[in-house]
This record gives sequence, structure tokens and C-alpha cells, in this order.
Amino acid sequence: MHSPRRFALLFAASALAAAVLPAHAADAWPSHPIRFVVPFGPGGANDLLARAAADGASKILGQPIVIDNKPGAGTIVGTDLVAKAAPDGYTFLISSAGVVSNSMIRKVPYKDADLVPVAMIGLAPSVIIVPANSPYKDLKEFVAASKKDKGLHWSTAGVGSTPHFVEGMLTTGYGAKLDVVPYKSGNESVSAVLGNQVDATSEASIVVLPQIKAGKLKALATTWTKRIDAYPQLPTAMEQGFKEVQIAHWAGVHAPAGTPVEIQDKVAAAIDKAMKDPAVVEKLRGLGIEPIGGTRSSFIKFCEDEGARLGKVVKATGMKDE
Repeated sequence: MHSPRRFALLFAASALAAAVLPAHAADAWPSHPIRFVVPFGPGGANDLLARAAADGASKILGQPIVIDNKPGAGTIVGTDLVAKAAPDGYTFLISSAGVVSNSMIRKVPYKDADLVPVAMIGLAPSVIIVPANSPYKDLKEFVAASKKDKGLHWSTAGVGSTPHFVEGMLTTGYGAKLDVVPYKSGNESVSAVLGNQVDATSEASIVVLPQIKAGKLKALATTWTKRIDAYPQLPTAMEQGFKEVQIAHWAGVHAPAGTPVEIQDKVAAAIDKAMKDPAVVEKLRGLGIEPIGGTRSSFIKFCEDEGARLGKVVKATGMKDE
């Protein structure tokens, strides 16, 4: 039998070994494929940014990164899956604005604290569009026209979508009179503009630029802080006097809370390097997407600022999912 002293020493040694296991696990990471959960269907800005990041980061980390599309419920399905995943560094969420705004608007099956920001990938600026035969040539004319009579119709991709936030910024900040017509997706919302069923909407640059360049849609403004490299003739809303109209379709990486910080840092560094690859930059910018990357701390600050900014719009508009 072990003496009490020997038992105590063995117990202490076992506890010490258990305590250092996470560090060893982090050192050995990654030892098998990593999963990026995309809470949207294939083909959109979030999905394309996820695939670009996965392709570049996998080469740096030395393991495949598998894209797993889990669309549904305004990104809640995919987000909840990651929020409840093991924090072992093998499951990450390709996040968007919904990761900071969903809980302000609707009930969600997870806590915001269940996820932590890891890395910014990039963004697709939102573009305010009208039918090709629309009489408005810029955002000023559109907003002025909306204030007359009964106003104008604005389609969205549902409650809390980026077009819904753009509408909220225009109505609460600049007195635009817009009647919201909600659709189930961004594609349906844009189709309503193409078919002259509504007067306007906004959508990711990567989605609408081909139709703008083909003359099927007219662009009034981009809602990001700088002009789009792939379409530099389009002024920003800020340039036209709408300084509070600032939003984009961004994609980042969030991890389940408890994921080792060492692993988070490795992921952030790999994505930053991937987003600075000249070939990746050229390809994404040609599509109307801005690759960003950066540090984990810079993405944490971005998410905090985004939450504060969007929170003001939610409060001002009373935006709620009925």
C-alpha cells in the first residue's frame, strides 16, 4: 500500500501532468483536419471569403481545412453548432455581423460569450442599388424622393440582415421614408429590384457588381469607408453626406469559448498571412472583396465597435424579429 505522503506526491504529479496537457495539445495542434462552419449557403461573400481563407491557412498550418455550410435561421443554425462544439481548435465559425447583432434582435440558443473573436478575413462592401431605369442618379436624390408622398419600397433579406440595417441607418439618421419589404434571401431581394417590384435595396458588392456592370442594375453608393477597387467610379455614401451609413458584409473567424489562446493566435496569424498573399489579394479585389486579415486583438476591437454601432441602429429603429 502507498503511504499517505507517497499518495499525496503521486496525486500532485498527476495533477501537474493534467495541467500541462493543454499546452502540449496546443503545441501538437493541428494533428488532423480543421472545420470552418459557414452559416450561409455556398456562393455568397461569406462562403467565398471562407474558402479563400481556408485555402491559404491550410497551406500554412499543414492540415486541410474543410468548409461545412450550415445555413438557416439568419445564421443561427451554424453559429449554435460552433458555440456548442468542443473548444479543441478543430471547429471554427465563419462569422458575420449576425454574430454580434442576432442576440439584440431575436432569441438565440447560445450566449454571446460562448464564442470568441479570432481573426478578420475580409469584407464585401454593401452597394445600394435601384432598377436600371430608375430616375435617381445618386443617394441624395433617392433619399429626397423617398420623403415625398408615401415614400419608397425597400427590400431586405429578412429582419437583421445587412439591407435592413442600411434601411435603418437611412431612416433614423437622414429621415428617409422607406417601406420595408422582407424576403427570405439576398438573391430574392435583389431579384425584386431587377423586376421593378421594389424601388431599392443594398447587397454585397460581389453579388451585384456583375449586374451593375452589365447595365441590369444602377448603383447609387457603396456603404463602406472607401470606394470599391473593382468599381472605383461609385462614390461612398459617406462622400455623399451620409456619414453614418457604414456597413459591409464581413467575414471573420470565431471559436468556441475555451479554445486555447495559443491555437487562436496560430489561426489568426495563418489567416493574416493568407489575406496578404498577392495572388489572393488580386483575385478577391477583382470580385469586389477587400481582404483584411490582421491580429486577434484588432478583430476583437472590430467586433466590439461593430456591436456598439449596430446596437444604436437596433435601438433607434426598434428592430425585432417578430
